[in-house]
Amino acid sequence: MGCSRNCGLIAGAVIGAVLAVFGGILMPVGDMLIEKTIKKEVVLEEGTIAFKNWVKTGTDVYRQFWIFDVQNPDEVTVNSSKIKVKQRGPYTYRVRYLAKENITQDPETHTVSFLQPNGAIFEPSLSVGTEDDTFTILNLAVAAAPQLYPNTFMQGILNSFIKKSKSSMFQNRTLKELLWGYTDPFLNLVPYPITTTIGVFYPYNNTADGIYKVFNGKDDISKVAIIDTYKGRKNLSYWSSYCDLINGTDAASFPPFVEKTRVLQFFSSDICRSIYAVFGAEINLKGIPVYRFILPSFAFASPFQNPDNHCFCTEKIISKNCTLYGVLDIGKCKEGKPVYISLPHFLHGSPELAEPIESLSPNEEEHSTYLDVEPITGFTLRFAKRLQVNMLVKPAKKIEALKNLKHNYIVPILWLNETGTIGDEKAEMFRNQVTGKINLLGLVEIVLLSVGVVMFIAFMISYCACRSKRVN
Repeated sequence: MGCSRNCGLIAGAVIGAVLAVFGGILMPVGDMLIEKTIKKEVVLEEGTIAFKNWVKTGTDVYRQFWIFDVQNPDEVTVNSSKIKVKQRGPYTYRVRYLAKENITQDPETHTVSFLQPNGAIFEPSLSVGTEDDTFTILNLAVAAAPQLYPNTFMQGILNSFIKKSKSSMFQNRTLKELLWGYTDPFLNLVPYPITTTIGVFYPYNNTADGIYKVFNGKDDISKVAIIDTYKGRKNLSYWSSYCDLINGTDAASFPPFVEKTRVLQFFSSDICRSIYAVFGAEINLKGIPVYRFILPSFAFASPFQNPDNHCFCTEKIISKNCTLYGVLDIGKCKEGKPVYISLPHFLHGSPELAEPIESLSPNEEEHSTYLDVEPITGFTLRFAKRLQVNMLVKPAKKIEALKNLKHNYIVPILWLNETGTIGDEKAEMFRNQVTGKINLLGLVEIVLLSVGVVMFIAFMISYCACRSKRVN
């Protein structure tokens, strides 16, 4: 009887030890299986989860606009007063709903090239008004004239067209005209061939940024979705010489197994450069653990604060010898037009940017940019891209509409908030196919290891106690 009991105790301890060892062995094996599965599914090729979602996102993406409606246009034009603005919005459009086109795999370089067509559909139910709402905004053509034609003789000629068209420093435009284009009366009088249609995002619908080429990750998963080349721009010398403009992904996904210490590089055609985000916090998104990466203020710092930005300082006067921060001159990729990009309400910008503008109120929560990235797959499951479009207007003695200005203005036109969040159906699929399986495997590993250790210890204690009684 004693022998039988001892044998049972020993057998139990052995079983516990086996379970513990099996659980311990299963951990690295499970990790290898997870890693192998993830590496297979994030490759951008036909049949993978990543490819299906990459070709056409299943997430509704919206771009909201807030327009800066100028309240005192005459005071500014005559007296060079501060510009009083009133923010109006949001006006919402659905974007990124079109599938990628001309998708071409290159097996030799392990890259895939494609076109991303643009389209925008107005969403009245998510807007405060209609596309016919009217705003008083800076006259884009008049403001750009001194920058494009600094010669005083040319400015004198342009002034005659501006006067004849009855154009001034400010104009009234509908939302649709401002965003997507209108025929400018001043430009329409110019006798030589120029583009007479102008708008903040003109042309947009039925266009594409150019041909993107990204690595598909087939040979090296650490490069998946990273941009290889960027073509289709008119000024290629600008794109090739500007620091790290062509760097990172398109922000829809990143190479898998994202660590908190990683700096996520991504390219944005809206700001004509690559930029980066750093870890901010852990978030639970619809039952999926994600890392929130934020765009740091350091990314828009002056070259004195951030030497990596030295080549984004294109001139010395407006930038105050490259000490101005929080604003980015993108004129060279906008055909010379004096367009500046910043965060909304000049968040994280030099105080002098907002000084000539009244009613701005920047705040981090409403105006910052972030990406919520699922760390195992590298997929971006939620994002908010916030940017402000500004235009430089300078005094010009030969142009009557601008001759009374006493200083330069960087005038805010609008700011946008482009957002997308994984839908409930997609989130459930993601939990089932990715995080659910990983969590289940991890749970099995822990249970086996824990049960095995407990059994081994319990049976060994019982065996020792039994032996002790027999000795006594």
